[in-house]
Amino acid sequence: MKTSISPSPKNSLTRGKTKPTVLVYRHVPHEGLGTLAGALRRAGIAVRIVDTPRTTRWRDPLRFAGLIVMGGPMGVYQKNRFPFLKKELAGLRRAIRGGKPVLGVCLGAQLIAHALGARVYPNRRKEIGWFPLRATPAGRRDPLFRTTSASSTVFQWHGDTFDLPRGARLLATAPRCRHQAFVHGSRVYGLQYHWEVDAALVTDWLGQPGADAELAGLTPRERRDIGKRLVARGRRLAREAAPFFDGFARLCKVPVSSRTKKG
Repeated sequence: MKTSISPSPKNSLTRGKTKPTVLVYRHVPHEGLGTLAGALRRAGIAVRIVDTPRTTRWRDPLRFAGLIVMGGPMGVYQKNRFPFLKKELAGLRRAIRGGKPVLGVCLGAQLIAHALGARVYPNRRKEIGWFPLRATPAGRRDPLFRTTSASSTVFQWHGDTFDLPRGARLLATAPRCRHQAFVHGSRVYGLQYHWEVDAALVTDWLGQPGADAELAGLTPRERRDIGKRLVARGRRLAREAAPFFDGFARLCKVPVSSRTKKG
């Protein structure tokens, strides 16, 4: 999938009066920014996408306004098989220590958790499809997350989970996989679920090579449900996610000097 925001020019970093730019770690082309791209565009933020499995140029995340890490089919514990994950973890730790806003989605959330010292491991059962999500008391108080519904239905596609990092606050939970969203400090957010998807993205994922194998463990009813009311579900998901994504985009516009660097 091609993101709706074009990569920024080489000089569009965060120095002087140039346009704020976020760095995006992308693992596979079809897991792009989705509706998150709209929030960045509304905030006037440019994007620099790095396809981490192929890149030979690892950019310093401290030169950007923020860091976003998207999903992917690999596991955090497969660093020997996917050595680029080691580079990503190093970039994540540098961004977190430097006080940058950081957002991870699915694999991205797992990488953030691991960068913060938490364990990542297979969940008891894969979570693929539309599932209920419930905000925790901490989630209802969080400046970015509190604008979302106390309970909602979100799209999931993952087989792994993670322990909550030390010092992090759990923002949302679900019956099949407890740790769904968390914040560390006030600028580092992890979302296990896919708030960024729309109907087109879900359809694309269902048509990807290997999708049938991923769905093999689902019941026929669960498989049928994934594709039902996709347009309506996608629009509702976009409405619910927009306040959070807009809030994260605003975080990326605050100069580092205006924020405490302690995360």
